[in-house]
Amino acid sequence: MCKYAPKDSFNKEDVTIAYFSMEIGLTSKMTNYSGGLGILAGDTIKACADLNIPMVAVTLLNKDGYFKQVIDKDGNQIEEADPWEPHGYTTLCPEIVSIWIQDREVKVRAFKREVKGVGGYTLPVYFLDTDFDHNEEWCQSLTKHLYGGDESYRLAQEIILGIGGFRMLQALGYTVINKYHLNEGHASFLILELLSKTALETEFGWQYKSELVKKMCVFTTHTPVAAGHDRFSFDKVKSFMGAYYPYHMVEAAVADGNLNVTKMALMYSGYVNGVAKKHGEVSRDMFGDSEIDHITNGVHSVTWTSKPFKKVFDKYIPGWREDPFTLRSAWGIPSDEVWDAHLEAKRKLIEIINEKTNENFEENVFTIGFARRFTQYKRPMFIFKNEAALRNIISRSGKIQIVFAGKAHPKDFEGKGILKEVIEKVKDPNLKIKVAFLENYNMELAGYLTSGVDIWLNNPQRPMEASGTSGMKAAHNGIPSLSILDGWWIEGHIEGVTGWAIGEENYRCSGETAEQRELDDFYKKLGMIVRFYYKDRKSWVKVMKNAITINASFFNTHRMVHQYVLNAYFKAGNVVEKPSDSETPKA
Repeated sequence: MCKYAPKDSFNKEDVTIAYFSMEIGLTSKMTNYSGGLGILAGDTIKACADLNIPMVAVTLLNKDGYFKQVIDKDGNQIEEADPWEPHGYTTLCPEIVSIWIQDREVKVRAFKREVKGVGGYTLPVYFLDTDFDHNEEWCQSLTKHLYGGDESYRLAQEIILGIGGFRMLQALGYTVINKYHLNEGHASFLILELLSKTALETEFGWQYKSELVKKMCVFTTHTPVAAGHDRFSFDKVKSFMGAYYPYHMVEAAVADGNLNVTKMALMYSGYVNGVAKKHGEVSRDMFGDSEIDHITNGVHSVTWTSKPFKKVFDKYIPGWREDPFTLRSAWGIPSDEVWDAHLEAKRKLIEIINEKTNENFEENVFTIGFARRFTQYKRPMFIFKNEAALRNIISRSGKIQIVFAGKAHPKDFEGKGILKEVIEKVKDPNLKIKVAFLENYNMELAGYLTSGVDIWLNNPQRPMEASGTSGMKAAHNGIPSLSILDGWWIEGHIEGVTGWAIGEENYRCSGETAEQRELDDFYKKLGMIVRFYYKDRKSWVKVMKNAITINASFFNTHRMVHQYVLNAYFKAGNVVEKPSDSETPKA
């Protein structure tokens, strides 16, 4: 896989791409991320560093983190602060910029962390912060809590990210950026800053200025549900940001008095994509007047491959770290070495489960993993819908044990209730199945889970899974998926080869009828899979090798970044022709 420049590092004058994301997850120790969006952002940056992409990234510091999850004796999720100390992982930059919120000055500084790629190239990530003495007390907290507070708090955070981030890059000397990649709509106020900047720098009319901004912006949407896109009172936006901005240019993104930041990003991005083929279709249906492509997500192969499998890959596929596509050769790895690597990873997970719980999991028992955000559409209780069917599987096919992990959003009370139901199953003596819940799901725990279970379970309501990436991480460790055909699994699924599907891709029924059909198929498949696992180890390992060979080699961020490079970052035709004076009015 080629790299895009021979340099080990770039001068600021060389950097042409800026990546904006509300959260960027680089390591478990830096708790400034909540889940999939941030982890994907971190994996993207790592791949860009591996490939020598001339990029800089911007996010918020989120000094108090998302939250630390504690489960009380009654099974309730308790949220505690989960602070991290930036001085241990980043370097404070001397530059300070100003933005204005509600006619009050807010000063923004930045902490820098360099992400080193496999070839030695380092990519800078800047974490924006307002928590210092130059600011009044009211605004010092604005970069402390990820997704915290009310609408006003969120609006202020998004202004800091989009406008403060742009101004910080200017102050730091990144002067030739020609692509701004907005990872979700949180950074969309950057567009208003770019419109204002072009208004000052060119005499041509707004049509030309808007086309100029559109050529600068790339937008990735991750949300397949209309209600999930941020909306703010347009009057409040104007009150917060002041009279400086050309609000008339974004009025088409306003409905019922609310500015939809996703629609604003769609209007002013020359390239827009969903994060899986199906999600692209769903997004085009949701925003019918927008051109939306798709680039299916991936995961950073070196980050999510367990130590036992790294040893095996290094031995048999020595170039896989630089080029994960070479994992196509995994089929040639001796099956006993694949199985031994899996058992080593599984022992580590079982050790962690038994240290943290009293469930006494066993290494030789078929282990199902389910770890993700606890919310209604992801259906964490799906497997328990028919306990008699589960017990029948045990008696006919063999023993199973199930491990869960995941957080519910602090304001998702339905999700918290579902989490409590799962905890009740952990304690249920009548279930006759060992069930464990590992609290405070984070990157480190995700690594152990996606490498140590025997099968990865995913059962969201279709079509609400934009992509999903945990199954991709599992595939890097030879773990097949048992999943609803939604998100990435529509593309990664080959029945009985890379894993198994729950139900069909397209039903003519919906609601309870569709769920019952999925449940019937799920229990039938699970019984077959458990029996297969215990009775035919040789063929089971072939499925494990297929997961690596077919899915890990493709569903990685190296391939994903290549697609962004070809389709969005460096695509030809990005020059906007200047109109003549007779063709366009002056601003």
